[in-house]
Amino acid sequence: MTLKAVSLYSGAGGLDLGLEAAGFKVGVALELDRDSCATLRANRDWPVINRDVHQTSGSDLLSAADMGAGEVDLLVGGPPCQPFSKAAYWTNGDTKRLDDPRAATLPAFMRMVDALQPAVFLLENVHGIAYSGKEEGFTLIRRMTESINRTQRSHYALSWAILNAADYGVPQLRKRFFLVGHRDGVAFTFPHPTHGDPTSVPTRQKTLTDSGLQPFSRAWDVIGGLGPEPNEDLSLKGAWADLLPSIPEGHNYLWHTDRGGGIPLFGWRTRYWSFLLKLAKDRPAWTIPAQPGPAIGPFHWDNRRLSVKELAALQTFPSNYRFVGSRISVQRQIGNAVPSLLSEVIGRAIRRQLLGSSCSQECTLTVLRRAGRIPPPERVLEVPHKYLKHVGVHPPHPDTKRKVHSSAPGRLPLGIITTLLT
Repeated sequence: MTLKAVSLYSGAGGLDLGLEAAGFKVGVALELDRDSCATLRANRDWPVINRDVHQTSGSDLLSAADMGAGEVDLLVGGPPCQPFSKAAYWTNGDTKRLDDPRAATLPAFMRMVDALQPAVFLLENVHGIAYSGKEEGFTLIRRMTESINRTQRSHYALSWAILNAADYGVPQLRKRFFLVGHRDGVAFTFPHPTHGDPTSVPTRQKTLTDSGLQPFSRAWDVIGGLGPEPNEDLSLKGAWADLLPSIPEGHNYLWHTDRGGGIPLFGWRTRYWSFLLKLAKDRPAWTIPAQPGPAIGPFHWDNRRLSVKELAALQTFPSNYRFVGSRISVQRQIGNAVPSLLSEVIGRAIRRQLLGSSCSQECTLTVLRRAGRIPPPERVLEVPHKYLKHVGVHPPHPDTKRKVHSSAPGRLPLGIITTLLT
């Protein structure tokens, strides 16, 4: 049974590749960014439309996919998320949200639901879209769904969840909002986590195995054997570049505060959380950003930027996938993507629950645990003399509610630092 999908806001294809692995055939992909379209065309023979969604009709998509209204099994898309992102909150204290012109992508997606009448639709966005008291985006989707049901006599039932990719075997801590609607009113149950944090098992359980979970996939599992391409310059730039070697693996600038283990160069939580953030070999990566500044991580434990292959591996793109464009463009394509493994997990659940199509239990994009022992953490260097002028008493961020200390030299427990940095 061939299941047909139509993709909106396709980007570099992270979401679509996972659905492909789950057994869906992408009939057409719509994407505005030229480099992303070139990436899709360089890797797949899907019909790709390089156009703004606001200038595209449902009939345009159906014609390109050689389908009619009601024949699409799955409509998918991740509308651009800037108005609801956590980065926008950090920068501005609040955002315009639905008053931001960029939020028009949400009704554009729902317009395509109305036009295509897919059996199922899957929408992905940042988890800020569902923040309590600020869920205007989610409310808009719900109201537009009710309107579609009235005019089309459909019965789309909505199910939503905020999923952390690491809970499903992706070697990256990345929370995203997912919403599934079924045309015949069947509620969707999101897959249960398959992986967990070995350092935060409930006290009533002795091990992850007792709870039926595997340990988180680690950065080492996917990038331990990778490195830069011959002509790939991954050196750090900017005023703080030489400070990174003085921060241990798995830490960020908080190491150099009065509550860390270094020296007091910064105030507690006075910088953006990924400032000078460094990966640890034995843990998942933190979220790969789309547009990082020169001091924004996560950085490699070798005190450099991550290579393109490493970025793609942490997002679980297929190993042979090729990206087109400049380093800035490729970083944006990868950082904006949905981890393909997470998409495969969701796609398989949609097949089984909503489309009556069986599939094998084992995901084809599953991350395998690397054999052998992980090398010890890299040596931490002294703070260069040029930064010592910053040593002093630095007030913490005024919203800091409680004091958190590291429990061991050179290391914060994953559960604590995850709470701080997400």
